[in-house]
Amino acid sequence: MTQWLTTEELAAWHGLMQLSSRLQTDLGRQLQDAHGISVADYEVLGRLHDAGGLRARDLGASLNWEQSRVSHQLTRMQRRGLVEREDCATDRRGVTFRLTAAGRTAVEEAAPGHVDTVRALVFNALSPEQVTQLAELTGHLLRHVDTCPLADSHRAAVRASQT
Repeated sequence: MTQWLTTEELAAWHGLMQLSSRLQTDLGRQLQDAHGISVADYEVLGRLHDAGGLRARDLGASLNWEQSRVSHQLTRMQRRGLVEREDCATDRRGVTFRLTAAGRTAVEEAAPGHVDTVRALVFNALSPEQVTQLAELTGHLLRHVDTCPLADSHRAAVRASQT
């Protein structure tokens, strides 16, 4: 039998979902207006920038994206000249994705404005203690989701559909 959310749980859940949606919208608008890239572009560019290059499956795992989303995103970004493919040095069947010069420029130019927007939208409204609490809460919830049997069964079903 379903245990419905309490009034307080429902308010917290709705607030979390609304906050997530509004942050994605506002961050996306800033990146698109200022640099012509999406939040997804920025996330991929940032991961590739930090790692120097990644295989698609490793990129997907770091972003928690399904394989098809990673593939489509990388294809679009490759067409726009932001990333390039190269044969994987350790596995002849594999491909590594790296930033092109244009991709490196895009992420390096976008980063300061993105950080300013994150700070303006989130961290300027919080005390140092609240930032610590937020980090603890999100870390706790992420660890829980990573080990939740319901989430595990969903991830297993996604992996099975990709093989």
